[in-house]
Amino acid sequence: MPLNWKISHPDRSVEAVATGHLSLQDIERYFDDLMVSGAFPYRKLFDVTEATSAVDDAEMMLLGARMSAYKGLGPLGPLAIVVPTTPLRTQAMLFAALAPADRPLKIFNTAAAARKWLDAPLGSEEAR
Repeated sequence: MPLNWKISHPDRSVEAVATGHLSLQDIERYFDDLMVSGAFPYRKLFDVTEATSAVDDAEMMLLGARMSAYKGLGPLGPLAIVVPTTPLRTQAMLFAALAPADRPLKIFNTAAAARKWLDAPLGSEEAR
């Protein structure tokens, strides 16, 4: 499976790592599990450093619409997307623009920088 994730209820965090060819269906399964597990309010790291994407712009619009629907169900936790400087960065930026939510979202080059940001207390200089 090109997308694997671990939900930690004690830490209120989710870490997802994509490798290989990432499809819309992979991301939808991830969203479904977050919903069923009650993990949308958790801090999330989504690492696509080792992935390629098969998600086109129309499918990105679908993901954005889906996130808009989730927004109405309760709070969404901070999201750190880890992506190298590739076409995936453009897709990450498009997702950030299309998935309006009242939550912090940042795009990083490294997982270490993303974890540091996610672990910073909300409202601190590091968390901005």
